[in-house]
Amino acid sequence: MSSVIVDKVKTIKTLNNIAESGLNVFNKDAFTIDNDSENPDAIVVRSFNMHSLEFGDNLKAIARAGAGVNNIPVDKCTEQGIVVFNTPGANANAVKEMVLTTLMASSRNLFAGVAWTKTLEGEGDQIPKLVEAGKKAFVGKEIKGKTLGVIGLGAIGALVANDALDLEMDVIGFDPFISVDTAWNLSRNVQRAMTLEQLFANSDYITVHVPLTDDTRGMFNKETFSIMKPDVHILNFSRGELVNETDMAVALESGKVGCYITDFPNENVIGMKNTVSIPHLGASTRESEENCAIMAARQVKEFLETGNIKNSVNFPNTSLPYTGKRRVAAFHQNVPNMVGQITQALSSYHLNIADMVNRSRGEYAYTMIDIDNKINGDVIPGLLEKICNIDGIVTVRVI
Repeated sequence: MSSVIVDKVKTIKTLNNIAESGLNVFNKDAFTIDNDSENPDAIVVRSFNMHSLEFGDNLKAIARAGAGVNNIPVDKCTEQGIVVFNTPGANANAVKEMVLTTLMASSRNLFAGVAWTKTLEGEGDQIPKLVEAGKKAFVGKEIKGKTLGVIGLGAIGALVANDALDLEMDVIGFDPFISVDTAWNLSRNVQRAMTLEQLFANSDYITVHVPLTDDTRGMFNKETFSIMKPDVHILNFSRGELVNETDMAVALESGKVGCYITDFPNENVIGMKNTVSIPHLGASTRESEENCAIMAARQVKEFLETGNIKNSVNFPNTSLPYTGKRRVAAFHQNVPNMVGQITQALSSYHLNIADMVNRSRGEYAYTMIDIDNKINGDVIPGLLEKICNIDGIVTVRVI
């Protein structure tokens, strides 16, 4: 059901501990942080599971201080005209450093070696001799000259690929949906794989940086393992469900996969041979948490104050320079003549259009219109209700 929203002082609610540097983005004269609010203007969240929550009719935006939005009911939000933001790239350096750290550590058998050394506790003066005798079991290999396959060349994947080249690795990348911005930042020395099969067949190490979708779920499986080189190392800092764990266990036992590094431990994975289970530390740095919080807050603030959208996962990125004129912002179904009906409603009140923008994404669209006339008060009585009554309007507000 469509709704009318008139902006006043905005209320922000957080569902996790959000870095203070992020909350400071919301200036106190226009925003209030109220974590007890039952109907805030916006919610900033990290990992809190929101799928069972009911949303008030005042909620306009949810910002995830991170990249993944699996904890947010995105489809439900879209139907209610709630913009869902994420913060792509804000934690990219943190994840990149973890990928490269574990890449080198696994190649040198560092994890197994350190664990074995701890078993020598209590051996006293014999420890040096035992170390010299036992270290041959942990002989590793250097990454220089080896081939790294990078699946997904977004913010994280591009950083990993570029730095791996600096470590004198050969790098193959696969991403059929690479953005123009990423392409500009990616080294020309990254070889392009035309298919995943090509990357699988030629990589000594594989790192994956793609979202979990119906197409990517279980992409590492018996069939794809059969294409890979023996003793391949696989690094998963994206989503645990990208890997068929039953097939992975078999591949590890046979030596087809030499090492599996995952940031998503569970009962199955922890017991697997030659697996390094990391307690979801990929983006867990002070710097990353602050970067994500600041980016999320800035996107919410910009949207609430101007209507502009950047880094939304469910509505189109839309920008119109804000000049202080009254702005009508409407989410609506992506069907013919919606813009015409909205402008007709404005015309019926003798309002001139100073500027406008319309963007669509799938079944929904977003229209912003700046009004040239001088308007006293919040709105012209009846205008928003008239627009709201147009069939296909989801929400409409005046800024």
